[in-house]
Amino acid sequence: MSKPSYFFSVDLGATSGRTIIGHISNGRFELEELTRFPNNLIIQGGHYYWDIYALYFEIIKGLKEAARRDLPITSIGIDTWGVDFVMIGADNAILRNPRAYRDPITFQAMDDYLAHVMPRQEVYGITGIQFLHFNSLFQLHAMQQEGNSALRHAEKILFVPDALSWMLTGQAVCEYTIASTAQLLDPRTKELDERLLASVGLDRSKFGRMVMPGTRIGVLTDEVQQLTGLGPVPVVAVAGHDTGSAVAAVPAQNEQFAYLSSGTWSLMGIETREPVISQLSYDRNFTNEGGIEGTTRFLKNICGMWLYERCRLEWPEEVRQLSHPELQGQAMQVEAFRSLINPDDALFAAPASMIGAIQQYCRNTGQPVPETPGAICRCIFDSLALRYRQVFQWLQQFAAFDLKVLHIIGGGSLNQYLNQFTANSLSVEVLAGPQEGTAIGNIMVQAKAAGLGDDIWQMRRIIANSINLVPYHPQDKALWDAAYEKYLKVTNQ
Repeated sequence: MSKPSYFFSVDLGATSGRTIIGHISNGRFELEELTRFPNNLIIQGGHYYWDIYALYFEIIKGLKEAARRDLPITSIGIDTWGVDFVMIGADNAILRNPRAYRDPITFQAMDDYLAHVMPRQEVYGITGIQFLHFNSLFQLHAMQQEGNSALRHAEKILFVPDALSWMLTGQAVCEYTIASTAQLLDPRTKELDERLLASVGLDRSKFGRMVMPGTRIGVLTDEVQQLTGLGPVPVVAVAGHDTGSAVAAVPAQNEQFAYLSSGTWSLMGIETREPVISQLSYDRNFTNEGGIEGTTRFLKNICGMWLYERCRLEWPEEVRQLSHPELQGQAMQVEAFRSLINPDDALFAAPASMIGAIQQYCRNTGQPVPETPGAICRCIFDSLALRYRQVFQWLQQFAAFDLKVLHIIGGGSLNQYLNQFTANSLSVEVLAGPQEGTAIGNIMVQAKAAGLGDDIWQMRRIIANSINLVPYHPQDKALWDAAYEKYLKVTNQ
């Protein structure tokens, strides 16, 4: 029996973070959560910040726990949310806590940039990235316009996972997948674009060297070794963008698959060798983000379980106390396709009441108005499955291969009803799992860097051998075909 290899994963989300130990032995892996902690948004002086020092402290705490347990760590990898960045001064010090993507300064920045600096289609032609007002390009534009002193004095600008790796190793890098979220990178050259950088008063020297997932960044500094009790453990650049790590964990057998990273947001896409940047991808607002082994994650954001989560917060206490399966079971007692919505309609972006927004959409489109929690849940699940079909069909038009299966990963992979609806709607097999895709993908990239696999497909076979994939097969095709026609009419598409 081979000796287990241990990998330390830092998985940071916009509300919480975790440190996780993964170990691989005999072609299988296991995960164990070491620590969990909040990621607190700081509001001060009209701006929103992340506490980068608190996140560093929590990473140190997790490393101390690994040292206390005498775990032989092979390497460390960090993944986080996208777009946000930390500014480092000439004296090698952090100039201030990084702005958060929710900062109000971003609200008008995109429209101002596109109106006065560079046209929308030209920006998309360079980056292939969908337009979101908080993308790094627009954050930098807003900071330049306000005369931000930290930006003016920045010697280096590091995206959040790269900044944390720098705090651990002293080495400044620009990891490809996280950089791709910024709307500053050309996915054809796989480098930051000088025209876009110049448009916000920057040049390439302000960023670290570009590295791909699996690159060794450096080892823990003497200071961190003393703080934690560990030795010179390497820090490896994983897919620093959490969705990139999640997609790395898709346990597919070959390239003929689509994925759905299902959670608050649903991210549906395919892996491609080259970016897909065309008039059609622009019109349909698809994005090209960096993937593992030089691939592109060609995907579309879909409003996912945000709809359900927001409604659940509004329902009375006796409804909120129901388990998810209990509440979703009530939805299954409601007539199918009675009321449908477009989950990505602007009405659902940030309503004062999500229940009220869903009911208003149904009134506006002349449909029965769902009143009960069960009816509202059924409306959400039916509509999401039909929206997934629409996006899946678009993906098939872009893909150079037939899409044979949809892999659902993330927390939403536990929703049995929606998984079955999705299989029915798409008329393809759906495979659900793993739930912990981001942490697994982080660890798999580290394992490959350590020589435990020749390529990502071998890593994906290890994942498939280690989890129980739940299959869902299409049913009731005629019923779902008719429902899709109704959905297209209701949503005017």
